[in-house]
Amino acid sequence: MRCLAIDIGGTKIASALVENNQISQRQQVATPTENVSVEMQKTLATIVNSYQNQFDFVAVASTGIINKGILTALNPKNLGGLDQFPLKDAIANHTDKPVLLLNDVQAAAYAEFQNERENNLQNFAFITVSTGVGGGIILNKTLLTEPNGIAGHIGHSLADPNGEICGCGRQGCVEAIASGRAIQRATEKWETPCLPKQVFELFRQQEPKATQIIHRSAKAIANLVADLVISLDMQKIVIGGSVGLAEGYLPLVKDYINQMPSIYGCEIEPAYYQGDAGLIGAAKWGENILQNH
Repeated sequence: MRCLAIDIGGTKIASALVENNQISQRQQVATPTENVSVEMQKTLATIVNSYQNQFDFVAVASTGIINKGILTALNPKNLGGLDQFPLKDAIANHTDKPVLLLNDVQAAAYAEFQNERENNLQNFAFITVSTGVGGGIILNKTLLTEPNGIAGHIGHSLADPNGEICGCGRQGCVEAIASGRAIQRATEKWETPCLPKQVFELFRQQEPKATQIIHRSAKAIANLVADLVISLDMQKIVIGGSVGLAEGYLPLVKDYINQMPSIYGCEIEPAYYQGDAGLIGAAKWGENILQNH
């Protein structure tokens, strides 16, 4: 089956045809930031129409909570304030093919887990550290998605009770400390504020302020890994996202984990599929759903 896979993130929307794990005709546009609901409708219509008559179904991986075809963002800032968006209808209005929806990190987790089949893992997680922090959790070889689409929003677990207010409204979430948005916000106190990419460049040059920010982020993710291992008996955790895959970041996370008692550790690797995990995972998951229903 050939899938039109769409991956909606905080800064970009990627799309491609996916068949047998192979990606073709990949496109990418910026996620709308103004008049978001209307512009998102237009963007999705343009994407679907550009692939017409080339796919058997549509699978969408999107940041946020997806429940009964409606997209909401736990942290609305990650989607330009988008709330209660009719995601399924926005796509179904332009095709007569089946449309399936999944959280983007759940999709990435599904893709990465399929790549682990030979290892016979029971419990597995994918953590993305990017614009926000999210997760996809697999327990007993089953991806957690139900009943309300919330499973895996681990970036909103507690990192610091005295930390900054997160975009979700809670104080001290992991996302408010470790995400790309948090890294950028931490530089607003500097004489010249920086984007996360620039902070990492300074970190690799051992600039003290940048080093402190990146260490704080990595330590929060290390504690998140430890919490997942001790609460869910994780056997392996894969880390992705623009921050998670930035040069020098993952070794730092591992260093902090290695400072803890060994029971809090598990195998940790960078994402195999890199930036295409959401597209491939959505396609794989959608095909599995259609074949088994």
